[in-house]
Amino acid sequence: MAKMTKSALLQVMAEKTGMSKKDVASFLEKMVELAYKEVKTNGEFVVPGMGKMVKVNRKARDGRNPATGEAIKIPAKTVVKFRVAKAAKEAVL
Repeated sequence: MAKMTKSALLQVMAEKTGMSKKDVASFLEKMVELAYKEVKTNGEFVVPGMGKMVKVNRKARDGRNPATGEAIKIPAKTVVKFRVAKAAKEAVL
């Protein structure tokens, strides 16, 4: 089976919840907006049973250009990681 597309996800969720596809799309959009806002302000956003998005600060480090082998400086930056919940790991085993 190929990966699930957004339209396929909306279709399945609409069928399982009895909501319209438009309502499901709106709900998911609002949840994503909330997740981004919470990660930006509080550093994490938890989706119970699935995992959490976490803001992580990476230190500056030395690296290499893979094409030329030249040493380069990689600046410090902030990234978002998703940590999978234990329940989700156990569910797919």
